[in-house]
Amino acid sequence: MAPRKEVFEGVEWRIRVAADGSSGALVPATGLARKAWLGIKGLISGFALKVRMFVKKAWDVGTNDPRKVIHCIKVGLALAIVSLFYFMRPLYDGVGGNAMWAVMTVVVVFEPTVGATLYKCFNRVLGTFLAGFLAVGVHWVASQSGERVEPFVVGASVFLLASASTFSRLIPSVKSRFDYGALIFILTFSFVAVSGYRVDKLFELAHHRISTIIIGSSLCILVIMLVCPIWSGQELHSLIVRNMDKLADSLDGCVTQYFNQSGEGTNSKEEATDNKLQGYKCVLSSKASEESMANFGRWEPSHGQFNFRHPWKQYLKIGASMRSCAYCIEALSSCIKSENQAAKLIKQHLGSGCLKVSSSSSNVIKELAETVKTMKKKPSTTDLLAEEMKSAVQGLQNDLKTIPHLLNPSAIPGNKTLETACLEATTPTVTLMELVPVVKLASILIEISGRIEALVDAVEELAKLAEFGINDDKSKHSKMTDKTVSDAKQQTEGTMKALQRV
Repeated sequence: MAPRKEVFEGVEWRIRVAADGSSGALVPATGLARKAWLGIKGLISGFALKVRMFVKKAWDVGTNDPRKVIHCIKVGLALAIVSLFYFMRPLYDGVGGNAMWAVMTVVVVFEPTVGATLYKCFNRVLGTFLAGFLAVGVHWVASQSGERVEPFVVGASVFLLASASTFSRLIPSVKSRFDYGALIFILTFSFVAVSGYRVDKLFELAHHRISTIIIGSSLCILVIMLVCPIWSGQELHSLIVRNMDKLADSLDGCVTQYFNQSGEGTNSKEEATDNKLQGYKCVLSSKASEESMANFGRWEPSHGQFNFRHPWKQYLKIGASMRSCAYCIEALSSCIKSENQAAKLIKQHLGSGCLKVSSSSSNVIKELAETVKTMKKKPSTTDLLAEEMKSAVQGLQNDLKTIPHLLNPSAIPGNKTLETACLEATTPTVTLMELVPVVKLASILIEISGRIEALVDAVEELAKLAEFGINDDKSKHSKMTDKTVSDAKQQTEGTMKALQRV
């Protein structure tokens, strides 16, 4: 049977017939041109989709943090201004073709914050000036030594100074403040000293390079400080406050979730609690940011409430104390995810004490965050909350001491009474694996309270060094404290009721 051909709307179909008479599937006969068009169409649509997704992500980045857009505008403004040294003849004649060094300076030293820009500008100018001065001196000594000895003098000087500068970058104190300057020193000295062997007017060359770098650095400083400045010290201050709030929420959320796993919470509440639990991770990962911001904050002039010699190093001590607490909260989080379930009897017995310790501890951290945020001391309130935390810890320790008597009423000293006998009959058997999780959580809470006391000392030291003011609004603050304590009590009571229903 011969194959039949049918044409519908310009598409040709062929029916393949096997040797046994059975027909195969309908297969469209597509030409090479149509295949190529479909491939090109797919590539264009895929590229358009990627561009659309990229534009959407860029828009989200700009809307989430408008300061990034402002930084881009400031960089463009600085480059546009420094380009005038090329466009305007009087300025170009003053510096010559070395005007490009001013453009390069703006590109490499302009940073988002004032402190970072000042750090790079100062290091670049200092490194360039010292390298240029030494290079000119080495060139003079080498030229006086004769043509045969001159290359050896230049090569030896490059070897010695480059090695010494590289070693200085490995010293922690030099690395934190002058690492970029040492790098610029090596680059500039090597460039000027080596090129001076073939260039006659070396002094004029070094003078032009230093002049253009000073011009570019000065322009960067003016733009970064006058157009929407972003201060590294202010960023560090805000970061410490945010981390304290996240630490307090994580501590309170961890313990509350552990003692309220009855499944009665709504999805929205569960999502909010999960977000609070993840807050301590931001504290653990902020060490590098804190150190860089504290280093850049030293270079900034007086601004706002921060003086030139503000104790930025003390913020690092506060951050270290918070991270020590965050490590304990990470251990608390592992208790929640543990496969070994605690006994209900022990959970009910220690639940109230653990919740009181967590709520009082989080209140102390929030009070410290408020002190750092407002830069005003509230010694009476902080001491009151610290005493409440110590009292809650003492109560939890007493509850831990009564666990053997709870599990074994016969161990209670004195003669056995009818009540003791009934208690022995009704007390369930608790294994060691059911006892360990909740006792572990209680011991971690006690450890956290001790580390919070170190955090209180660090904040008090900061208040002393930075000369924080005294908050005189006692009535308003007392109302806020009472509200915080009442909210904590209500939360504790609600959690305990849910625990008892379990």
